[in-house]
Amino acid sequence: MRQPGAGVAAGRWGFLAALPMLGLLAVPLIALATTSAPADIAAGARHPLFGPALWLSARTTVATLVIVVITGTPLAWWMANRTSRRTRIVELVVDLPIVIPPAVMGIALLQTFGRQGLLGPTMSVLGVQVPFTTAAVVVAQTVVSAPFYVQAAAAAFRRVDEDLLIVARTLGQSPTGAFFRVAVPLALPGLVVGAALSWARALGEFGATLFFAGNFMGSTQTMPLAIYTALESDTRVAVALALVLAAASAFLLVPLRTVPSLLARRFGGAPAPRERTVAVAPPPPPNRGR
Repeated sequence: MRQPGAGVAAGRWGFLAALPMLGLLAVPLIALATTSAPADIAAGARHPLFGPALWLSARTTVATLVIVVITGTPLAWWMANRTSRRTRIVELVVDLPIVIPPAVMGIALLQTFGRQGLLGPTMSVLGVQVPFTTAAVVVAQTVVSAPFYVQAAAAAFRRVDEDLLIVARTLGQSPTGAFFRVAVPLALPGLVVGAALSWARALGEFGATLFFAGNFMGSTQTMPLAIYTALESDTRVAVALALVLAAASAFLLVPLRTVPSLLARRFGGAPAPRERTVAVAPPPPPNRGR
């Protein structure tokens, strides 16, 4: 039997043991927000690096998110409805960009789309150049951020009750109609979470972009690259850009924490009723003769 007050003591000691990690996570963010004077931040925001990098990051990450959602949703649906060996291979391919260093992914993209790369000669004949352009930024962001959406979307689709899709088909819905009218609304909370994580990953992408797209102001210099450049000359710009990235990431926590539950209540219906417990009387003892 648990002693009275044991839970309180365990909670107190657990919190004390968690303080080092909590401090390691929180103190750098507090320092970033408090060690710079407002005048320095305002001066950094007026620097020529700030505006173009902010605008480029906004444009490319929105384009990346649209591409990821449009192309990643069918892939996630397919992964959620297949359990073959081929599916496991596809899941491995989807997961690889998460564990492979971004710089390696940048080199891989360069070896694919560069002039001497796998598709380079064909693209040269067609007059298409991808490396070191704004399109290369979008490609790099898509490759490194897509797995976060595809994984979350596949997990959300796996939680959709297959019987509901069957009912929709019996009521006259086509497979496409059942997907958009039943599967997508039920999986929408997970889709929103995956899209937010994918957008956050694209916003902070650095290594693959640097190697594949370069660091050219106005065309390929996103906010992480501008921070890297500003650290060599004016740290005020780097701090201002870092604060914008930190604020955007913190802003993402709001929909990540609230939107899924709101959508679940909106599209998921009422919670499943609890099973009734029926009391069954024990059978009477056998009538034994004396």
